Amino acid sequence: SRKLTEVMKLKAKVLRLIRQWFDENDFYEVTPSVITTNAAEGGATAFEFDYFGQKAYLSQTAQMYLEALIFSLERVWSLTPSFRAEKSRTRKHLTEYWHLEAEEAWVDNEGNMKIQEELISHVCQNVVKIARSELEFLGRDIESLKQIEPPFKRIKYKDAIKKLQEKGFDIKWGDDFGAPHERALVEGEEKPIFITHFPVEAKAFYMKIAPDGKTVECADMLAPEGYGELIGGSERSEDIDSMIARLRQQGAKIENYEWYFDLRRYGSVPHSGFGLGLERLIMWLAKLDHIRDATPFPRMLRRAYP
Repeated sequence: SRKLTEVMKLKAKVLRLIRQWFDENDFYEVTPSVITTNAAEGGATAFEFDYFGQKAYLSQTAQMYLEALIFSLERVWSLTPSFRAEKSRTRKHLTEYWHLEAEEAWVDNEGNMKIQEELISHVCQNVVKIARSELEFLGRDIESLKQIEPPFKRIKYKDAIKKLQEKGFDIKWGDDFGAPHERALVEGEEKPIFITHFPVEAKAFYMKIAPDGKTVECADMLAPEGYGELIGGSERSEDIDSMIARLRQQGAKIENYEWYFDLRRYGSVPHSGFGLGLERLIMWLAKLDHIRDATPFPRMLRRAYP
């Protein structure tokens, strides 16, 4: 269809802008494997398969490999397919999507957010110049994209919970945000916002625990207009004991992560990183109703053909 054609052209131009920004900011593009023995985001949502008699998974994230590469390259990024065996039937979920990830040495959570807002602003301000006809065909308001520039608002998770309670939501500390919550949090916002410092138990084992001991040094970027989470990022933990304790709670096999802990044992540096779902970014930029329209061959709960 003409719509899909325009979306594909837009996606190609967005990728060009992303590469341009990373090049100009001294990031090296790397090519990590998508076959792994680690279910980094939790085994329940990983596609497991038999790898010559050994249990392996299709990658959910390249993050751990990127972390290994910062010691020689300092700032790295990759674009790989990621796979999630989530039985989610929402307008924002694919079982296979293109995952843009970056990892930076000597960067804390705040510095990590600055990198993200600069990248997204670069894309928004330039895509209106190089993909104007595609955006106009798709019905996108060009002026709203031109206004997107740093800084983006930062809201702590605890304050977001308070705000939602004031709006009448039945939500408490420790609960995750669903689509209605995300929509309410960005109401009236013209730019993306960051929700920071989620509870320890709500986030992955590799995120650094904040000084308060209850939250982690993380941030989720929510798109305006109710498009939900665009990016998830965090400062990475260097505390092996706390990471092992959190993995044990998930029932993970610690020996599969020994190589990752070795990155800490033999001299780590403070570092942070983030992951962006490319199709979600396209969905927002093109104002699409469903994420399946952001890719020519969507992979969903009941769709693996053609």
